[in-house]
Amino acid sequence: MKEGIHPQYGDCQVSCACGHAFVTKSTRSEIKLEICSTCHPFFTGKVKLIDTAGRIEKFQKKYGTKK
Repeated sequence: MKEGIHPQYGDCQVSCACGHAFVTKSTRSEIKLEICSTCHPFFTGKVKLIDTAGRIEKFQKKYGTKK
């Protein structure tokens, strides 16, 4: 390999918005994430519904189970 043309490859601190942090290898020294495998709904099995202007209640009222 030629000298001086490759970036430095070292430890990298990765931190998520949820507070989870771990160390890996990268050419960068720090990486900040918005979502990671510990808080992502696909991996946790928890679905987060974001209600915008009551749309969920409106849908459940219109198409929900009838008594």
